[in-house]
Amino acid sequence: MLEIKGLIFDCDGTLADTMPLHWRAWQTVTSRYGINFPEDRFYALGGVPSREILQMLREEQKLVLDPLLVAKEKEEEYLKLMAQVGPIHEVVLIARDHAGKLPMAVASGGTRQDIQKVLHHLAIYDLFRALVTSEDVRRQKPAPDIFLEAARRIGVEPRFCRAYEDTDLGMEAIRAADMDAVDVRELLKLTKDQR
Repeated sequence: MLEIKGLIFDCDGTLADTMPLHWRAWQTVTSRYGINFPEDRFYALGGVPSREILQMLREEQKLVLDPLLVAKEKEEEYLKLMAQVGPIHEVVLIARDHAGKLPMAVASGGTRQDIQKVLHHLAIYDLFRALVTSEDVRRQKPAPDIFLEAARRIGVEPRFCRAYEDTDLGMEAIRAADMDAVDVRELLKLTKDQR
């Protein structure tokens, strides 16, 4: 069996229960600009930076908007909800159990500012040796770049890393990085079934 020497965690939907809050922020901004963005598509694009989603929607719907400015507005709406962010206990427990024993990183498609705020809010920021966000890599999930960069920063070869994710795109990125992949959705299902 492969020895795991480092752990890498996605943040939104993995360490932090933020996805419903991100959805609320998206609803505010999409209604403001008349953008069609259904909830199922929002969840399917989990891990893709807001600016890239807006670029995609702009092209598909022939919208006249600046993806960077609207992404900034979406983040501002989300930050208003920060006090409501809670942990995903099962995953945070894994991180706490391994703190100081294995090097750990967070690899998130979010912005550095948002992810730092979430990790501080949950009082888990200091558990991680590295934080890699969408601003640190050119190619986003499902490309493996964000996970490979996280492994590099904690000094562990990708094949000795285990990574935690809650989206199909994220799982694809972990597998492309040749890491052991844990689907948090399955993990949460198992824990719920054992209650």
